[in-house]
Amino acid sequence: MSSHQKSNQFALALAALGVVYGDIGTSPLYAFKEAFAHGMAVNEANVLASLSAFFWAILLIVSLKYVGFILRFDNQGEGGVLALMALAKQTAEQNHKGLKTVIALGIFAAGLFYADSFITPAISVLSAVEGINVVSKSFEAYVVPMTIIIIVGLFAIQRHGTQRIGGLLFGPIMIVWFATLGGLGLVSILKYPKILLALNPYYALDFVITQPNLAFILLSAVFLALTGGEALFADMGHFGAKPVRMAWYGVVWPGLVLNYFGQGALVLRDPQAVENPFYLLAPEWGLLFLVVLATFATVIASQATIAGAYSMTLQAARLNLLPRVNVMHTSDTEQGQIYMPFVNGLMLIGVVLLVLGFGSSSALAAAYGLAVSGTMLITTGMVLYLLRKTQLKMRGVMLVAFTLFAVLEIGFVASNASKLAHGGWLPLSLGILFFIILHTWQRGQAYLAKERTDNSLPMDTFLKMPMDSIAQVEGTAVYLASDLSVVPSALMHNLKHYKVLHTTNVFLVVKSLNVPYVQPSERVRVQTVADKMYTVEIAFGFREQPLIVPVLHSIQYEGLSFDDMNTTYFTSNSKLVDGVGRFNRWQFGVFNTMYKQAASANDYFGLPPNRTVQLGAQVAL
Repeated sequence: MSSHQKSNQFALALAALGVVYGDIGTSPLYAFKEAFAHGMAVNEANVLASLSAFFWAILLIVSLKYVGFILRFDNQGEGGVLALMALAKQTAEQNHKGLKTVIALGIFAAGLFYADSFITPAISVLSAVEGINVVSKSFEAYVVPMTIIIIVGLFAIQRHGTQRIGGLLFGPIMIVWFATLGGLGLVSILKYPKILLALNPYYALDFVITQPNLAFILLSAVFLALTGGEALFADMGHFGAKPVRMAWYGVVWPGLVLNYFGQGALVLRDPQAVENPFYLLAPEWGLLFLVVLATFATVIASQATIAGAYSMTLQAARLNLLPRVNVMHTSDTEQGQIYMPFVNGLMLIGVVLLVLGFGSSSALAAAYGLAVSGTMLITTGMVLYLLRKTQLKMRGVMLVAFTLFAVLEIGFVASNASKLAHGGWLPLSLGILFFIILHTWQRGQAYLAKERTDNSLPMDTFLKMPMDSIAQVEGTAVYLASDLSVVPSALMHNLKHYKVLHTTNVFLVVKSLNVPYVQPSERVRVQTVADKMYTVEIAFGFREQPLIVPVLHSIQYEGLSFDDMNTTYFTSNSKLVDGVGRFNRWQFGVFNTMYKQAASANDYFGLPPNRTVQLGAQVAL
């Protein structure tokens, strides 16, 4: 590898610190103290057992499962549960088995991800601001108002884009953050070196055997140290697997382990410190600096989650799990830098309500784990499905490893589910709600496509009809269609009302494939179907912006020209009516509301407004 390539890898690893590791990097703020928040005694045996569980859980789930194995299961470089679902969906379609289950699990995991994206900013910023209570108890009344001010400011800047400030500040701030984590932990460990005995897994295993009830409760606290693991996979497409691994092994993992062991050493020296062991690691003179640094780190963690929600929504829309959404690009050079006004506003309202409703990071901790543990378990299940259906290197080893991961994660889910009455109901409810929304949209789109097909004229029949008697006008007409086997409804309305055809007619289908990006050589397919009539298929990946005009301009095919002044685009916009009985009343209401809110085809595909004609029809569902 050249020196330039090495420097580029290091730059990407630095950037990954600010985006990929914000969530897991701020978990020391609340994870360890939650282990003792439910009545477990602060003594040497319990502290060593807890730290041993923390260390080995991070080693197995994050270092081995995610960094070691999961990063290999990319979809053309892209990660995340929807990218993995698309990969599993391809395998299921080839094997004709498990397709519905794969789609249902992917949709539910996406729903749980959305639940997590609401909770992460709330618990992260709350836990950081709560540090002012350590400075002085008189500040306690200001924790919630300050948290809300920070959150409102965070969501307010989204429309301006975060590329510049992210590139200049996020990585360096997180370097300082992880160095501070490690430094504070190391100083505390040197004062009580015996804490390193917790590296031995015996302490965790013995605790499970001798105190299974406490161990079951401890699992939910241990899981809080793993909550950012899914982000490793979800954000790998921004940086690549190698920089993500470099950042984890070189900076993040050492900093986290040292800090957790430092907190353990502190509470054994001073059991009263269990109230807030993270902040009490700092000397009194450095406490205010640590509060400010933690606040910056949690804002960065929240920013990564917000960006992840935008990305997930865009992928879901491209995979036909959500309606088309209006997307604003906040960068002239980076396609991934996007802003979604509706999603941003919805998240702001949700996060503020969570802060007001729960009021503290400890109260939110019970709600936090269930969403992420559910997503992790589904990810493991999808990988096991892929391993069973495909032949990969180290397949046998990975089958055994992922079976072990599944057992551990079932334990995490069960432990977090035990807190349903204390907040765990929230992510589960949100996950189910989003599942219903995504599933309803998918079903409705399938019904709508079938209804249109059943009420349309077959393309073969249309092409055999005599065209000589139909008046023609100069220019090219591009008819957007969902199925090339039937005549686009916009063309039927055009003939019915205007009784004319253009001299050149193009039937255009835009396909969203189960891959993030489509190679230029596979982008366009053109076919002549009759005299001056053509079918054009344009393919986009689920991470790409489907702008069709530039693609049409690039087509070099005899007889085709898409001059801006002589090309007219025709789209159809259906009005839905309830009457066929495919949906019950509330399902039709949900689908119809989403359908009305969907971005128009004109905006979504970047069609020129002064050259686009939209024709409507009524469709019964």
